[in-house]
Amino acid sequence: MTTSELTGTVHKTTGSVHLVRMDNGQTLSCGLKGNFRMLGIRTTNPVAVGDRVSVELFEPGKGLIIRIHKRRNYIIRKSINLSKESHILAANIDQAILMITITSPVTLSMFIDRFLVTAEAYSVPVILMFNKLDLYTEDDLVALAEWVEAYTLAGYPCYPVSLVTGKGVKQIRELLPGKITLLSGNSGVGKSSFINYLDPSRNLKTEKISDSHQSGKHTTTFPEMMEMPDGAYIIDTPGIRGFGVIEIGKEELYHYFPELFRFSAGCQFHNCTHTHEPGCAVRKAVEEGEIGEMRYRNYLIMMESDEDRYR
Repeated sequence: MTTSELTGTVHKTTGSVHLVRMDNGQTLSCGLKGNFRMLGIRTTNPVAVGDRVSVELFEPGKGLIIRIHKRRNYIIRKSINLSKESHILAANIDQAILMITITSPVTLSMFIDRFLVTAEAYSVPVILMFNKLDLYTEDDLVALAEWVEAYTLAGYPCYPVSLVTGKGVKQIRELLPGKITLLSGNSGVGKSSFINYLDPSRNLKTEKISDSHQSGKHTTTFPEMMEMPDGAYIIDTPGIRGFGVIEIGKEELYHYFPELFRFSAGCQFHNCTHTHEPGCAVRKAVEEGEIGEMRYRNYLIMMESDEDRYR
């Protein structure tokens, strides 16, 4: 490392400009030196929020990223516009909170399971936060109970909350200090409101849900790591409507459904796909209520889909 070379963490990236919080406390506006491609992955953003980088200082307040350190994990999804490429949401995170709403807007279970499969594949623990309890009807509460049961069986911590009444939010807040947490979910589920709850001084802009489409407007344009008053770090991400899974073959897909993987040890055949084979312990567990039917149904849909969507 040269005398002008510093090390830091990427806190925000806007495409060509990356804000890096250096280990010495200063923040630099940085460009990229050369064309970075990590681990042979074709990504639309070679540098992601959370990346540890080496920076070469070339003038006060400005630098050049000359090296991206090895990532311990990351969350990646298929790029929306370029089907052959991918987009890294964040790197080097301790955990992710996936915010979910049963209504206003409706979060699809397939979206949740695609996110969870990717998180499992890249070793990112996930907490499921079911927001907007204050809006739920009796039918919504029944659906919520079914979802919480299915994901609890899968091994995911589930927290029903209301940012309006404050119900359940304290328990979530206690999981954050000292950790870097990725905050993700569909547009309109309440990510900005949650950050405002954690740090009212942020006063992030929020938008009402569209009555016609029951979807939220994007209020976060670029991912950004924010330091909260209690020492927690939250990576806020733009709302996403779809989540394409990549680099996972069908033969290994069940590895990333933890409850399916647990029961698969009891299958009659070592190469069981858990779709039709006799002596399948996974299907038996579904029938006996030890695996959520919704989760298993989504697994089958992913298995039957075009393979290119998952590689």
